[in-house]
Amino acid sequence: MITKNDLVGTWQLESWTIGYSDRDDFSYPFGEEPQGLLMYSEDGWMSACIARRERALFPEDVNYRKLPDDRKAAAFSSYFQYAGRYRVADGDVIHYVTQSLNPNFPGSEQLRHAELDGQTLVLSGKDRAGEVTRFHSLVWHRTVPTEDQPALEV
Repeated sequence: MITKNDLVGTWQLESWTIGYSDRDDFSYPFGEEPQGLLMYSEDGWMSACIARRERALFPEDVNYRKLPDDRKAAAFSSYFQYAGRYRVADGDVIHYVTQSLNPNFPGSEQLRHAELDGQTLVLSGKDRAGEVTRFHSLVWHRTVPTEDQPALEV
């Protein structure tokens, strides 16, 4: 069973898939090759961010606050982030959201079942969209220490 010590560190996202109770196919909310980081600290804080691999860039000569709302909405739709406290209980990790790009997330508890296989962490959870239950599966890989390594190119 997973422990807090198993989680502490930084994880890179490999995939996020969603299955549905009313059909057999899967969806990929941020594409089939998303980018993401998940961090768990020793003092009980976590942060997760996920993005589509290829996001449209803003013009360099315009402050993003002055861009049309539809351009900013497209950027919002291609990125997901939340942070807060966490705890581990009975093979699950519960995220207590305090900050998020989505204004509906703060104050929520995000329950994730956690499975660890070596350096691969699978977090799964479910939610409802109307009458449909959605089953989320996120696969993460532990990052290696970067003290002597250059920054990664994205």
